Amino acid sequence: NPDLWPLAFLPFIGFVVFMIVAASNSVNLTDGLDGLAIGCTLIAAGALTVLTYVSGHATLSTYLELPRMPQVGELTIFCGAMVGASIGFLWYNAHPAEVFMGDVGSLALGGAIGTVAVIIKQELLLPFIGGVFVIEALSVILQVASYKLRKKRIFKMAPIHHHFELMGWSESKIIVRFWIASLVFALFALTTLKLR
Repeated sequence: NPDLWPLAFLPFIGFVVFMIVAASNSVNLTDGLDGLAIGCTLIAAGALTVLTYVSGHATLSTYLELPRMPQVGELTIFCGAMVGASIGFLWYNAHPAEVFMGDVGSLALGGAIGTVAVIIKQELLLPFIGGVFVIEALSVILQVASYKLRKKRIFKMAPIHHHFELMGWSESKIIVRFWIASLVFALFALTTLKLR
């Protein structure tokens, strides 16, 4: 029935909304230590800058067998601006922080990351690009589910960066190790471009 074809988009619309909301809330959950969320956001935005550039470049997108999207050139500028703004913000948000991001910043940055990934059709790479964000969100989901079902906690505290704090790790050690993990996840996501 030709009148029902718009209904075919409903599952995709639900998926897109889920990806953007999940990215937004995951970044918000990560924003618990000085510089943690913005450092991971900087790395994710850097990976998205590369992906948007490649998607808009005729030769590279053909070579890597990505869908060619010449209209995403502006997104490359946007992602580059996000990287630059993140560097500037990190200068003042590094431990001990002089400026704090708050919910407005973390939700907006997470939403921007999710939206860019959806626009360039790389939403399935998003869990790898923002691997630390996914781990932080999963730690909260598992903690709540475990407590509701078994009345036992898996972690000392969730999100997981607080668990490591309670284990005696210094704030700086947690932040740098999470940045390293974020970089490894982002590099893995970029490596998959050639593996397809």
